[in-house]
Amino acid sequence: MEKRRPGQGGRGKPAGTRRPKSDDTAKPGRTERPERRDNPSTKPRAERKPRPEGSERPERRDKPAAKPWAERKPRPEGSERPERRDKPGTKPWAERKPRPEGSERPERRDKPGTKPWAERKPRPEGSERPERPERPERRGKPNERPSGPRPRLEKSERPERPERRGRPETKPWEERKTKDFSKPKSRKKSSSKEELVRLNKYIANAGICSRREADKLIVAGVVRVNGKVVTELGMKVSPADRVQYEEQTINKERARYILLNKPKGYITTVDDPEKRKTVMLLIEGACKERVYPVGRLDRNTTGLLLFTNDGMIAKKLTHPKYGVKKIYHVELDRSLSKGDLEKIRAGLELDDGRVEVDEIEYSEDSKSKKELGVELHSGKNRVIRRIFEHLDYKIVKLDRVYYAGLTKKNLPRGHWRILEEHEINLLKMSNS
Repeated sequence: MEKRRPGQGGRGKPAGTRRPKSDDTAKPGRTERPERRDNPSTKPRAERKPRPEGSERPERRDKPAAKPWAERKPRPEGSERPERRDKPGTKPWAERKPRPEGSERPERRDKPGTKPWAERKPRPEGSERPERPERPERRGKPNERPSGPRPRLEKSERPERPERRGRPETKPWEERKTKDFSKPKSRKKSSSKEELVRLNKYIANAGICSRREADKLIVAGVVRVNGKVVTELGMKVSPADRVQYEEQTINKERARYILLNKPKGYITTVDDPEKRKTVMLLIEGACKERVYPVGRLDRNTTGLLLFTNDGMIAKKLTHPKYGVKKIYHVELDRSLSKGDLEKIRAGLELDDGRVEVDEIEYSEDSKSKKELGVELHSGKNRVIRRIFEHLDYKIVKLDRVYYAGLTKKNLPRGHWRILEEHEINLLKMSNS
């Protein structure tokens, strides 16, 4: 039997590495970890002297067997990369949250004043990066306060500060009363003096003219208040007073002007005792003021119809002496002969007198002679239908496409719109 050498354990193992005896706490098959041994050529870690202050750590020397990075061979395909070692100050790789699906890593952003990174030329070998030029010193403004702490003046050298001037009628801040917002706000009852309005403003609010023009009308003596002529400027009136201009009562409400493209099946009236559909149903909710149709269109006649509460404009649009231009598109049951066309141009004698049209032509959009365009300014009732019935023609379709400078552009059948300011001015100027 071979003798053991000193310092050697059983079966050729080093001394001290023998398996400990099993007890109640030790698990079978587990051995104790040997203590850390220092290199025999170096001193123990506890006996080493600390590095003197200011001394640098010597550079790390590369292993002589390690090749430069550019000369190393690429890893063969199929070989696995060693596990990544985490830095001591960061989270372990397994505990990090994965990037959400579909999100890409943001590209490197170049500065707005430089070329893209891919288009830049590489720096030639051996060339050094140019030094950054020094920034010039900032010149201060002539009235700029010098830098540094402000010199402290003695109390005798400081300038006297002017006293704060307060309003003589105001009370000191401590004596002022605070407003109580808990009490409900009381409304003052309007007196009779607050309801009074200057006469020129009353006329201007009705939409007749401006205040300056209203003063001229008052001086001219064409304005009446409660039946008496008023020529004195600055007179005030109340809502109960009756103000008249040229025998027409002025309405205090704001003037409204509504244009409707009337469809078939509606009669032009405000109220109908037979409970038929009226044009007022088509403009329901257009305005709060009560408006009325200007003129009339038959139940089966379509086209432009104006509504307003301006009595002066309504009177001038319906009176024939003002010559309001109207254009109708007419479709007959048969073609209109050349002779009958000339008769209408020359004028016809109807039951209520002679009727003349301003112009009549065949429609350019239609190849047949059934469709016509008629322009006239007469205000007689059903005058277009009575002209063609006099010559034994029956009207299939009658549409008013132009009325006092207004057209059906961008206005579908059965719809309405509020007139714009330039259109209202056009109505007033053309009928003045």
